[in-house]
Amino acid sequence: MTNQPVHVAIAILYQEDKFLMQLRDNIPDILYPGYWGLFGGHLEVDETPDIAVKREIIEEIGYKLPEFFKFGCYQDEAAVRHVFHAPLLAELSQLNLNEGWDMKLLTPEDIRTGECYSSIADEIRPLGPIHQRIMLDFIGH
Repeated sequence: MTNQPVHVAIAILYQEDKFLMQLRDNIPDILYPGYWGLFGGHLEVDETPDIAVKREIIEEIGYKLPEFFKFGCYQDEAAVRHVFHAPLLAELSQLNLNEGWDMKLLTPEDIRTGECYSSIADEIRPLGPIHQRIMLDFIGH
């Protein structure tokens, strides 16, 4: 029996020239522990990617997505990532980080460099490789 990749829905949230990213929990048994990545998560049974991304963003940061759009789909052996994008129309102070270690608005330079400082972790942490690739594609789009 072959393992089917999981389906996830993730969101690129942008404000001016910056992008909201989550510093994933530093737990060894999750994918990319302690790495910067995009907010989102697994699709539930019979859930479409667009419904899942709205639910996940509310669960993870308490933000109701405004109008949002599909950006693309990225598949590897681990996951099928349905990627959406939307403006972030709230201040960071209005968001509640319910999942993850930290969150921050990253600049295109942070994304190109592939790492960013977290004041909560008190260190520079890397971007997850697939999330960096998605963001570079989006910035270059």
